[in-house]
Amino acid sequence: MGFDEHRPFTYRQGREAGISRRTLESARYRRLLCNVYISAEARIDPLVEAEAAVLAAQPGAFASLHTAARLWGGIVPHSHLAHVSVPAGRGRKQRADLRTGSSSRTPVRFRGVPTTSPVDTFMDLAAHLNLLDLVILGDSLVKKRRVTPAELVETTEQATGRGVGLARRAAGLVRIGVDSPMETRSRMLRVLSGLPELETDIRFHWPNGDLRRRIDAGDRATRSGIEYDGRHHVERVAQWESDVLRREELENEEWRIMTLVSQDIFVHPGATIERMATMLASRGVRVGPRKDEWRRYFPGRDRAVAS
Repeated sequence: MGFDEHRPFTYRQGREAGISRRTLESARYRRLLCNVYISAEARIDPLVEAEAAVLAAQPGAFASLHTAARLWGGIVPHSHLAHVSVPAGRGRKQRADLRTGSSSRTPVRFRGVPTTSPVDTFMDLAAHLNLLDLVILGDSLVKKRRVTPAELVETTEQATGRGVGLARRAAGLVRIGVDSPMETRSRMLRVLSGLPELETDIRFHWPNGDLRRRIDAGDRATRSGIEYDGRHHVERVAQWESDVLRREELENEEWRIMTLVSQDIFVHPGATIERMATMLASRGVRVGPRKDEWRRYFPGRDRAVAS
């Protein structure tokens, strides 16, 4: 394949293609990592980042950890480092912008890039992420159809080593049908506070099978639901109008829907827990005593709720 300046390339590859050092350092190109460049016009996405990381590393390296997770479409906290691994026993060259680990994993190829598999990536990140972020990663990988909750559970049950306990617990909390990290956070706020988890992704269909409407989570028996709405719902008029009509339909069918927004999760999680508990109990859902584990992941700014 010929040289393509819109894909990551090394300094040597650029020079061999006839690009002068001065031109490489000009505004025409962007340096992605030490010794790796790309056209300034190119779009930087997880694939480009993974390609650059493998190019910048030593031979035999493959994308891993955060870099691999993003390549697969997973959602992980930001890392200012690119992450690769090399087979166990090989020397590792570290750079300021690239972290190289040692791994016994057998890499696979995805979109042409050698990388850890989705399941291995989840397992490896269990040693680096907390419970909430690991469940968010699992939900997002499931949404992208890279893995299933059952596969995660089976793999973690058979695994040993660092982070395996956290990986097992997180795998057991991963669900199908989660559309966003905020939906995961809403669910985990309930779980970690001792409230009912509720059924995820409740769907209603027309007689011909087409999707009629959807609720993030709820209890069918009591017709109780909880949803998260982001700013895009307010900013898009068409979406807002659709939501209003959908809400009226649900109310006509005697559903009670609680809508959460960003500050309910990040600013007032304690108050949100009590709101959810009150609503669910009023609808006939059994609500037990509160637990305190949620405080580790949802510090917020409001006062602590009483157990």
